[in-house]
Amino acid sequence: MKDIITLAIESSCDETAVSVLKNGREILSNIINTQMELHKKFGGVVPEVASRKHIENIDDVLEEALKEANITLNDIDHIAVTYGPGLAGALLVGLSHAKALAYTLNKPLVGVNHIEGHVSANYIEHKDLKPPFITLIVSGGHTHLVEVKNYGEYEILGRTRDDASGEAFDKIARAMGLGYPGGPIIDRLAKQGNKNAIEFPRAYIDEGYDFSFSGLKSAALNYLNAKKMKNEEIIVEDVAASFQEAAVEVLANKAIKAATEKGYDTITLAGGVACNSGLRAKISELGKKHNINIKYPSPVLCTDNAAMIGCAGYYEFISGRRDDMSLNAVPNLRIGQR
Repeated sequence: MKDIITLAIESSCDETAVSVLKNGREILSNIINTQMELHKKFGGVVPEVASRKHIENIDDVLEEALKEANITLNDIDHIAVTYGPGLAGALLVGLSHAKALAYTLNKPLVGVNHIEGHVSANYIEHKDLKPPFITLIVSGGHTHLVEVKNYGEYEILGRTRDDASGEAFDKIARAMGLGYPGGPIIDRLAKQGNKNAIEFPRAYIDEGYDFSFSGLKSAALNYLNAKKMKNEEIIVEDVAASFQEAAVEVLANKAIKAATEKGYDTITLAGGVACNSGLRAKISELGKKHNINIKYPSPVLCTDNAAMIGCAGYYEFISGRRDDMSLNAVPNLRIGQR
């Protein structure tokens, strides 16, 4: 059987990324040009700046990806590209590039949901992983608990009703003047702090699978403001550890609850917050107690990259999906939406 070569493009936020994969799970190249340092001085991603940098970077990133994979554009079988969710201008840069390549090379074009790409990163990391399983998607923009029924087939069991988990981490880090992005900084400081120092709330809402992080965020901000008003010392390590413990405890418990109630023995983590060591430790600990396998990608595959888009695109491609030149960016695209 002939190998299928996928060229994948990702530009949904502040990473310009191009990857080449063989048969969906073998990475031949995975080039990522990040703008993180550029956006740090603004305390977050500036959409217009991100779009301009994507335009500047994408040709060089594509060239490097092809060179590392030791192939030419004529060797690829199809092109996979993120078309949502994400920043509209940023998405359009990658999408326009992919459409131009597909048109000039006469290669099939496959639009990929960015969130489904995060889920698919686990297929690259764990070669034996197959659906069905439960996945916990945690990032700066999304917090979803999803039943993966098959490749490309998803059912959302729960989602955040307000802030995404990663967004809450970033806001608390900003409130403490720790810089951007806040998640990795909070995680690092938490290892030096006392997770039981401050009793922050755990929001379980109801018996379902939805999440809420606005109450936890407000409690942490109120704690910090009260300390400042009283001129009392803020031990940032303890705040980080206590905040992180409150957040990951709910995430892990909800995921385990979904797996046990739905009868699954595997949970995967997906998204940038899947790098969080506290979350990995908590859910792994609970997984052992309930005989549930916990899987997650390497850090480079947790954050935005094109390899995960290529993997998701490969399974869409072999299932028969093809997109034409009318494919447009969908900034608020939902998982499972076509």
